[in-house]
Amino acid sequence: MDLFTYEDNSILRSVIRGIVYVIVLVSLAWFLVYAFMGQTIINGQSMSPVLNAEDVCLVDRLSYDLGRPGRFDIVLFERADSEKLNVKRVIGLPGETVQIMNGVVFINDERLLDERIGSISLAGIAENVVELGRDEYFVLGDNADSSEDSRFPNIGNVTRNSIKGRLWLKIRPVSEIGLLK
Repeated sequence: MDLFTYEDNSILRSVIRGIVYVIVLVSLAWFLVYAFMGQTIINGQSMSPVLNAEDVCLVDRLSYDLGRPGRFDIVLFERADSEKLNVKRVIGLPGETVQIMNGVVFINDERLLDERIGSISLAGIAENVVELGRDEYFVLGDNADSSEDSRFPNIGNVTRNSIKGRLWLKIRPVSEIGLLK
């Protein structure tokens, strides 16, 4: 026996409840994105074909507060020679050695096999063995022939403190929305 049966038949109440749910969800999403994430606009073609000029991506700042960058992560970092932010792919991890010989990347004297890394025509400082410190990373652009990255002295090895986050989602252009791998 139900003494307090209440039926909500009001269309107006249902509409208002729906609007409140949408407002709460949008507010929660906005808070999560701006509290733990950020967004960045890609400049140039150094990460082409994965990322092109004017693409907009979300940056996960929280995951590197709790963990470390991994090989092939696409990271946002602050350059040592300026306050500019760059986007590149992590190739070498702390404690490893990196060398580029005949257009091929070698990590700890073993060839790095990955379809994202094409032939590299200019080895730069990686023509000789580059030793990474305990908090240093070696980064390359996917479009290495149009990329200013760890092969050049003005960027060099990227320290853990200069890495601001991991790019994880492309949100613009809308036709290309998707997770970054």
